[in-house]
Amino acid sequence: MKIDTMLAGLEDAPAHARRLEQLGVDGAFTFEGPHDVFTPLILAAGTTTTLELATNVAIAFPRNPVQLAHQAYDLQLLTHGRFSLGLGSQVRAQVEKRYGASFDRPIARMRELVGALRAIFATWETGERLNFRGEFWSHTLMPPMFNPGPNPYGPPSIALGGLGPQMIRLASEVADGVLVMPFNTATHFASRSVPAIDEGLARGGRDRSSLFVTGEVIVCCGRTEEEMETARMAGRWLLSFYASTPAYRPVLESEGWGELQPELNELSKLGRWEEMPGLIDDRMLAALAAVGSPKEVALDIADRFGGQVDRVAFYTPYPISEETLGQIVAELAWAVPQSL
Repeated sequence: MKIDTMLAGLEDAPAHARRLEQLGVDGAFTFEGPHDVFTPLILAAGTTTTLELATNVAIAFPRNPVQLAHQAYDLQLLTHGRFSLGLGSQVRAQVEKRYGASFDRPIARMRELVGALRAIFATWETGERLNFRGEFWSHTLMPPMFNPGPNPYGPPSIALGGLGPQMIRLASEVADGVLVMPFNTATHFASRSVPAIDEGLARGGRDRSSLFVTGEVIVCCGRTEEEMETARMAGRWLLSFYASTPAYRPVLESEGWGELQPELNELSKLGRWEEMPGLIDDRMLAALAAVGSPKEVALDIADRFGGQVDRVAFYTPYPISEETLGQIVAELAWAVPQSL
């Protein structure tokens, strides 16, 4: 089983990627935040040799399939086959109000986007005529000037991020990988995510070996009480932000905490952000994040995913020391089953 973590920053992305590779991390990912999701990976590609690089995730709907295909193809070349295109839908408010893009029918839209990417990759790989006609996108022209030709490393894999069962079913049916989003608990993962993966595979007539599953988790880890206090506070801030989102309420409901979501949502609308972390108590923190020493975090992750994932990707919403990160990686090598 492989271990992924965040690639931080922009200018320091190359040096950070080298250090992660030296620590024994298998993969590094970027996410949509204050910087473009692709640029740090471009910077990191030339300074690493084994580290797998991925977007986790690039927000899909504001982007055009041809644009995405070029970005993914180029990164597959730059990394010598170490790139994976992770796509996510985000939530309606972010797509419509921040990006000014359309969000309607997200499952159908994402299915079509994956189909369009496959068709574009096939044209570049085989030279066949591009003739993709869908409800949301249509691509019927690819002159030689704009065709990069076959990629020596093959087309990049496509993974979809999901939390609700519909998106996870779709990912398991049509994508190469599923990224189980980090706002989750062991109960929600076992009761909703795993069945949705099985249903999606059945719909696509696929077996489990055709899909890689990444279990993502928020990590609050420290080797001293000072480090732990920093980690817990950052974890509560991030979790309170996630928990205020209506789309994430099912995770809270799986633990009997459904009423927390509208309470946090109301505080966010009033701009009372500083009050929100205080509503995430220790029990909630421990269920929604892996908390403790490196060994405790590793054991938590192993128990949380129960041998159902091929990769573990962890988020640390604070500047974790590389010594602590290295210890987590070492402990995970022992704690997590090495095969499904």
